[in-house]
Amino acid sequence: MTLTLRYAARSDVGLVRSNNQDSAYAGPHLLAVADGMGGHAGGDVASRLAIAALAPLDRTEHGPEEALTDLEHTVERARQDLVRVSDADPELVGMGTTVTALLHTGTTLVMAHLGDSRAYLLRDGRLTQVTVDHTFVQHLVDTGRISPEEAEHHPQRNVVMRVLGDFDVDLTPDMSVREARAGDRWLLCSDGLSGFVSPEQITEVLTETAAPDEAADLLITLSMTAGSTDNITVVVADVVDDGDDPVAEGATAAPVEGATVPQVVGAAATGELPAVLQTPADDPDDDPAPTEQGASDDPDDPEDDDADDDARPARKRRPWITVLVVLVVLGGVGYGLWRAYGWTQEQYYVGVADGEVAVFQGIPASAGPLTLSTPVELTGTPVSDLPDYWADRLDGSIRASSEAEARERADRLIAEAAPEPTPSPTPSASPSSSPSPSKSTSTAKPTKQPTDADSKADGGSKG
Repeated sequence: MTLTLRYAARSDVGLVRSNNQDSAYAGPHLLAVADGMGGHAGGDVASRLAIAALAPLDRTEHGPEEALTDLEHTVERARQDLVRVSDADPELVGMGTTVTALLHTGTTLVMAHLGDSRAYLLRDGRLTQVTVDHTFVQHLVDTGRISPEEAEHHPQRNVVMRVLGDFDVDLTPDMSVREARAGDRWLLCSDGLSGFVSPEQITEVLTETAAPDEAADLLITLSMTAGSTDNITVVVADVVDDGDDPVAEGATAAPVEGATVPQVVGAAATGELPAVLQTPADDPDDDPAPTEQGASDDPDDPEDDDADDDARPARKRRPWITVLVVLVVLGGVGYGLWRAYGWTQEQYYVGVADGEVAVFQGIPASAGPLTLSTPVELTGTPVSDLPDYWADRLDGSIRASSEAEARERADRLIAEAAPEPTPSPTPSASPSSSPSPSKSTSTAKPTKQPTDADSKADGGSKG
C-alpha cells in the first residue's frame, strides 16, 4: 500500500487587515501553516521565512527515523533566519510566527508545532484537535483556572506565549509522530479560522465536502461570514491509498513524483526573501560550505591565499538588540499577565470565609503564592447552620458579574436554605375561661398532642 496526499491550500487577507501576514505550503510530502506577527513591517516577513526554510523538506529522501530530526532542525534553522534578518534590518526586530507543519514519509506523519495555529484530524467522522495552543489562556485551562468555554471569550485569548521569534531564546517546538491512515483528512489553519468557526461547523464541512480544494474554499467563506478580524489560512489534505483511491474531480493530484505542483499561498507567494539570506547561516550540522562561485579549487591559486576555509561572512552580533528584544518580550508577557489579573478582579462569587457565607471578589483560584480572590463581605450566616446540600454549593461555583449581584445570590441562597418556621402550639385554656374542671381537662389533652408532634418534627429535621 502506497499512501499519498491530496491537498489544497488557501489564504485570504480577511475583512479587516490591510496585508496578509499568513503563509502556507502544501506539497506531496509537506504541509505547513505560519501565522506571522510583529506588525505591518514584520509579520509577513516572519511567516515567509518560515515557509522558505520548510519548503525544501518536500522530497522523498526522508526515512521514518530521520524525518523527525530533519523537521526539528529545519524549524531551528528558520529561527536562525529570523534572527539574521532582524539583525540586518532593525525595523523588523520583534517579529515572529507560529509554525504548524506535517512531514509525510511512508506510513507516518511527523509534526512540529509552535504557537496557536492548529492541526485537526478527521478520522471516521470524528474531528480531533491534535495540537495544543501555546497561549496564556490555554495555560489557564490546563491548570484548571478557567473552563474551555470561558477561554473562548477570554480577553487575553490571543496572547501567544511560544512562537518562532527573532530572539536568541531556544523555544523547542512540540514534536510528535502520527500514523498516516488511508481515509484520514487533515486540516491545518491559522486562528483566523479556528477563532471564528466552531468545531461543529468545521466537522460538517470536512465530512460533507469531497474535494480538498472545495472544503478549503468553503472554510474561508465560513470564516469571513462569521466576521473574522484576522487573516485566514487553511490547508486541507486527504491521506489516500494511491492504488485504490482515485483523485477526486477538481482536487490536486495525488503526489506522483515529478507530476505534482506544490501550492504556496499568503505572504510566501507574494514576496521575496531578504537579500541577507542569500548567504547561508552557520549550521554546525551542515557540511562545509562549497567554494564560492568564481573561486578556484586549486590550492596553489594565489587569488585564494586570503580566503578563509569558510567563505561565509561572520554574522555581526548586536548584544543590545538581543537584550532589548528580551525586555520587550518579557514586558509583553508581563502586560498580558497584568491584564489577566485585572480581569479576575472584576469577577465575584459566593463562598465560605471564617466559617460564614461570604461574598468574594476575584475567582476561586491561585497563581503560585498569589491568591486571586478576597472576601469583601461576611453575611453573618454560619455555614454549619445550612443543610449539607446548600453548604456543598459554596465551592466557588456561584459566580456573579458584580458585587451587588453576588450579594443578592448570597441572600437568596440563605433564604432558600433556611428551614420553614415551626407552627406555635395552641395555648391551653385559662382557668378563668373554663367554668368546669371537665372542660379544662378536655382542653389540655389536645394541647399536649401538637406539642409532642412538634418535638418529633424538630427531632426529624436535625437527624
